[in-house]
This record gives sequence, structure tokens and C-alpha cells, in this order.
Amino acid sequence: MTPTRPNALARRRWLAPAACALSLALAIPGAALAAEPAATRQPADDDLPVKDVQTFAEVFERIKRAYVEEVDDKTLLRNAMRGMLSQLDPHSEYLDADAFEALRETTEGEFSGVGIEVGLRDDQLTVISPIDDTPAAKAGIQPGDRIVAIDGTPTENLTLQEAVDLMRGEPGSHIELTILRDSEQTPRTFDLQRESIQSESVTQRELEPGYGYLRISQFQSRTGDQTRQALAALTAKGPLKGLVLDLRNNPGGVLSSATEVADQFLSSGLIVYTKGRLVDDDMRFTAHPATQAPDVPLVVLINGGSASAAEIVAGALQDQQRAVLMGTQSFGKGSVQQVLPLGNGDGLKLTTARYYTPSGRSIQAEGITPDVRVVRGRLEVDDTPGFQLRESDLRGHLQNASPSAQRNAPETPIAANDYQLSEALNLLKALNVVKRPGAAPAAAPVTP
Repeated sequence: MTPTRPNALARRRWLAPAACALSLALAIPGAALAAEPAATRQPADDDLPVKDVQTFAEVFERIKRAYVEEVDDKTLLRNAMRGMLSQLDPHSEYLDADAFEALRETTEGEFSGVGIEVGLRDDQLTVISPIDDTPAAKAGIQPGDRIVAIDGTPTENLTLQEAVDLMRGEPGSHIELTILRDSEQTPRTFDLQRESIQSESVTQRELEPGYGYLRISQFQSRTGDQTRQALAALTAKGPLKGLVLDLRNNPGGVLSSATEVADQFLSSGLIVYTKGRLVDDDMRFTAHPATQAPDVPLVVLINGGSASAAEIVAGALQDQQRAVLMGTQSFGKGSVQQVLPLGNGDGLKLTTARYYTPSGRSIQAEGITPDVRVVRGRLEVDDTPGFQLRESDLRGHLQNASPSAQRNAPETPIAANDYQLSEALNLLKALNVVKRPGAAPAAAPVTP
């Protein structure tokens, strides 16, 4: 998935992978070439090589005439276009009408399937990220899992779009995914039931009094507004002492939404810029002074499933020293795609630019390195009873005179379920201790 820039719909819709509107014309100089002798004609840089065009036509004709089964012209031409795009990079592809509609649904946050973002890594179908609260996430599918078969069909020779088409289906229908995990020698099988997924990309909750948690699972067209609403809900009780922004397993999405989210934590400066071959592909996004959470201590969680638009947000907050990044290396998708509608109802997803963080970093194929590396883990709570003598156990001990003193109730630490989140919360508490103002001097005792 990828980021998009809001523009007049009649022009185009951007995705840093995902967007739309612009016509693509390819001029093949046929009559002009025939009319002008090759010896006197100066070839232009954008002219198609005549011999290669002739070879293409020859291959096309031989397939038509001699292939073991009859193939119609439309199929051959679409396969040729798919081949042109598939050899460029992993994110450029030809989209038939169904795939075009599926991409639109994903961007809007409503589709039918099992809820995973996939891509090709080393020519293997690989899970980039499961989407929160979907069948894939609930079953325990993880980023980096390799999908070796779909309903018994090996994925080795499938295109990315063919694999996605196999995984889509009617709500209630079942699909079997055979997955190989790097840490395991034997594939495991997941039997999943497809659902109609209407994913809310933003959730929030209070970790402890004064400490908030904001989770963004992907960047959809409404994510910016949802983030504003979530921050308003978190601050309704009063100012926050700290906030954890969780971008783990976020595969990316709409670019404009990513910049809107970053803008809510930044009051000035560059968020991201893009550079391509065309003038319109060079864009700069900057923060506005009106900021919803400009001073809240912030920790951003990332991992190998944080990609594209998620990396744009993380990179901007890191470069501007607005947040501490914690977790593991991000995915490393630093390119921007446009989705261009074609006259026949199909679409073309084409990589047109690279994006750069405010400091000028391209994270393409490298990812973002967190400031504090914390791997996944689980805390085993030691609940073994043991004797510990405290002041409160002594006979005749003085009572605490403070009216606000309360006995802390025992609780299960967050780390028992999410070690990285627990470490983020601990860091926020430490930041508050460091910036805490010095205690006021004690008043002189009053002598009666």
C-alpha cells in the first residue's frame, strides 16, 4: 500500500502507493518512420526502436499462430502490458477493472478478504503486514511470513495480482493459506474465513492516567480526521504526560493522510518531499502552526511491517527530533506510486517518484533505524509468594498522614502482553522525570 496527495480529482490521485487521474499516451511513430528515410532522419530520444517493435510484432504473431491453445489478441496484449510493468519494480503493475476497484476499496477502508498486505520479496509472496482485527491478524499471521500456497495452489509462479485475486472472495467463504516462517522448518496451514472488512484505521486508549496510546493500522483517506478525533478524546480529561504512537505492522496508504498525521505533532518545518522525472512529481509537504499535540512527549513504535506512509510519519518525527523511535528496523519502501485510470476501465499503478525525509534521507530498501532498538518479547511475571518485611508489617507502625495516600493495587504489567509497548511507556515516564521541575524549597518550621 502507499501514500496519496490530494489534488483535483480530474487531475490525479496520489498514493505513496496509491492514487489516481492522469491519462497516459504512447505515440508509436509508424507513418512518420515509413515516410522519412532512415539515413536522413535523426532519431529522437523517445522514439521506439524499430527493430524491437518488429520483434515484438513477430513474437505476437508466432504465439497467435503456433501456441498449443488459441489465445485472443486482447489477452496477449494485456499480458504484454503486465510484463512491461512487472519487470520495473515490485510496486508497478497493470490493474484490470476488478483489481482497480479492489485497490480503491482498500484505500477507502472497506473490502472483503482476510486482511493482509502482501508483496514480493526475493520473488516470494510475503506478508508485509496483517491488518488489525481481521481474520489474518486474529489467526497470528506475522510480517515476513512467506505464503507458499493458496488453497493448495503454489504461489511460486503467481503474479502479485493473481495472488491477491485468489485471496479475495465472498464474505463467509473459507481460504487455506500455507505459510513458511523464517524461524521454522515446517510450513503451517491457516484456515481463514473471509470477512467484509470495514477497518477503522485509528484506535486509542489510556495506558495509565495521563499516558495515552494511539494506534494507526494503515493510512486511509479518513485517517487524518480520525487521528484528530482520537487525540481530542485522549486529552478530554486533561493534558497528556506522554503518548505512544504505534505504527507497527502499518503497511502504508494515502500520502496526504500521512502528512496530516505528522502535522498534528509538528508546528513547523518539512514533513516529506518527493522527487521524480516530471515537474509534477516534485512535491514538498510542510507542517502548519496550528497543531493539536505540539508538546506532548512522544514515542513512536515501528517494526519490519511499518512501510511507506508509516515510514514517512516516523522519518519526519525522527528528523525533526519530535519523537523517540523505538522498536526494530522498518520495511524500507521509499517510492511513490500513481494509479492512472485507463480508457478501458482498467488502471495502471506506476512508480513515479522517490520520497525523502526532512533531512534528505531516502529510506528505499534500507528502512528507518529506531533510536532505541527493542525486539518483541514477553515478560514472565513472577507471582511466587515470598516473605518481604515492610514498615507496614511492623506492629504499631505510624499511619501515613497524607490524605491522598493510597495503596497501589497489584496489576499485570503491559509487558506481559506487549513488551515493546511497555518499554515505550517506561521511556515516557523517564522523560517526565527528567523534565520535572525542582521541588520548591521547604518552608521554615513554625515555632509556637
